[in-house]
Amino acid sequence: MDIGMIGLGKMGANMARRLIAGGHRVVGANRSYETAQALAAEVGLVPAASLAEVVAAMPVPRAIWVMVPAGAPTEAVVSELAELLAPGDTIIDGGNTFYKDDIRRAAELQAKGIHYVDVGTSGGIWGLTEGYSLMIGGEPETVERLRPIFETLAPAADQGWGRVGPAGAGHFVKMVHNGIEYGLMQAYAEGFEIMHAKKAFDLNLHQIAEIWRVGSVVRSWLLDLTANALNDDPELSDIAGWVADSGEGRWAVFEAVDLDVPAPVITLSLQQRFISRQDESYAAKLLAAMRNQFGGHAVKAK
Repeated sequence: MDIGMIGLGKMGANMARRLIAGGHRVVGANRSYETAQALAAEVGLVPAASLAEVVAAMPVPRAIWVMVPAGAPTEAVVSELAELLAPGDTIIDGGNTFYKDDIRRAAELQAKGIHYVDVGTSGGIWGLTEGYSLMIGGEPETVERLRPIFETLAPAADQGWGRVGPAGAGHFVKMVHNGIEYGLMQAYAEGFEIMHAKKAFDLNLHQIAEIWRVGSVVRSWLLDLTANALNDDPELSDIAGWVADSGEGRWAVFEAVDLDVPAPVITLSLQQRFISRQDESYAAKLLAAMRNQFGGHAVKAK
């Protein structure tokens, strides 16, 4: 099956590699044409210098996968494609789009006869070899027509992917997925920090991670990755304690508020990421000052 791939960053390029290895013809374009040319030489991708060239090189009905940063970049690409594509063609957004933008775009494109599918994609740098988890929103008939693409990208033809609802549902589920991921990561981080602080036992954290990986109720892929990191550098000496967020964790918290759903773990894990970015917390200093004021508790001078 032919597919256009817009955006050949790390994940987009790996998805193109997996599709080509699975027998699909991929026409790819990137902001840097050299990137598309390099993939052409490496795996046989058909390089294109523009969105118009991608569309021209595709048989109808076309399927164009957009893999660029969420927000304005995705909006610009989808808007340009909407003017280039014909009724019956499909735009697939595999980035981290806010699900309400998907709902709006699907309605706008439907008026032009163009289908829209949103795919929440998980797998990161391991997706090339392990396959991607795909949470798909869109019309049932359109998703079914694109089945060969999803079966190739997923860990197995019948595992790790599926249509979860109409347009917007794919990225909504991925948003919640990432919120859960935040909570899991925070729990592991806190548990290992408690053990790291117990100097009297001289615990080997890599060994403990390896023990937990087999048979334990807390075993998971995140724990596998934690074990890898601790094996490389048990003290994590080369890593700064600054943690970014992609935005989906925030959206999950906002959605919980809108739906009156309590989500304290996800919310607190997001707040902990904000704390990690402070070299010095004004709030913490004020807490120390208040303790000094009401109880005469000592404060540490700077």
